[in-house]
Amino acid sequence: MPFSAPTDFLHITSLDDMPSELKGGVVAIGNFDGVHRGHQAVLNTALETGSTLDAPVYAMSFEPHPRSFFNPANPVFRLTPSAQKASVLAACGLNGIVELPFTKEFASIEADHFVEDILLSKMGIRHAVTGYDFHFGKARAGTPDFLRQAGQTHDFGVTIVAQETDEGTETISSSRIRDCLKAGEITLANALLGYRWFFESKVQHGDKRGRDLGYPTANLQLAENCPLKHGVYAVRVVLDDGTVCDGVASYGRRPMFDNGAPLFEVFLFDFTGDLYGRTLKVHVVSHLRGEETFDSVEALIAQMNRDSDEARAILASLHPLSALDHTLFPQSLG
Repeated sequence: MPFSAPTDFLHITSLDDMPSELKGGVVAIGNFDGVHRGHQAVLNTALETGSTLDAPVYAMSFEPHPRSFFNPANPVFRLTPSAQKASVLAACGLNGIVELPFTKEFASIEADHFVEDILLSKMGIRHAVTGYDFHFGKARAGTPDFLRQAGQTHDFGVTIVAQETDEGTETISSSRIRDCLKAGEITLANALLGYRWFFESKVQHGDKRGRDLGYPTANLQLAENCPLKHGVYAVRVVLDDGTVCDGVASYGRRPMFDNGAPLFEVFLFDFTGDLYGRTLKVHVVSHLRGEETFDSVEALIAQMNRDSDEARAILASLHPLSALDHTLFPQSLG
């Protein structure tokens, strides 16, 4: 079964279903793809405000991603699809998410109507928190300054959170993290996220070639537009029954064999059992090397043995990247 947020986390997809538990609350508004450290600054500000006001705190987001809506031929790769985003937001301590359908009609709502009809009439907010670059409403007319003025006019609080940078003073953004995945810089991507990036996928049947090599793998399909660099990775995997396994994975086209469609093939250490049809949650920890071809199957197996040893060593010495990582990422196999 798919992984999800805790049952007390509210995942609302229609304003007609706006629960009383969230009304009068503090809303953090944004796309929040990846829920990275920049987003977390917005969420933490909302949580602090909610604590001061003794009010519920939730996120407001949109599906599909507005950039994908306006350019469907080139959809944005989602670092955290809807269910995964909800699970990260729940781990951050929020009470829920209001995830509104981003449609042509929604995109045409005037900024003042967005405030009056949605934030106030339907959601009954007491306070709104957004990032410095968030815009809303038709033609993106709802600027941070517009929201501040609307708060003064309608008597609700507004906090605009400044740009968040990393230790090198570069801006933390979802686009930058996607670029890191494309370059195989998974350690940097995880540092910018503040937790180990993960995805969920159902195990599908393959050609069983890994079994013949002594490395039976669980074959997983990533999104077609996933930019992750082809290569070999150390991973920690959560099975759908809660079992945690370490492993090594190869993502690519298998140039020594069929050079086919990209697959993420995971070999789980010290595991026996049937995984076909089960959903795995894969935390990608470290990039070991790029995809290669070898002179012989024997040379390939020898390299796979070295990859496994390196992955085991990396996974045995991990420490949490943050409190959020401690919550999301299994810290041991126990």
